[in-house]
Amino acid sequence: MNSKDSVVKTGIGFGSVLAITISWSVNQSILWAIIHGVFGWLYVIYYALVR
Repeated sequence: MNSKDSVVKTGIGFGSVLAITISWSVNQSILWAIIHGVFGWLYVIYYALVR
């Protein structure tokens, strides 16, 4: 595995964790946290633009 693959996997994981954390703090809902975790960075970008 080269370093590029490692960075991409880490970035995807971090985006999902960040989305779940933001979602939980805003909605207090496990269902929404799971949904936002699946969409990862899309939710993070949406949150940044809306807030």
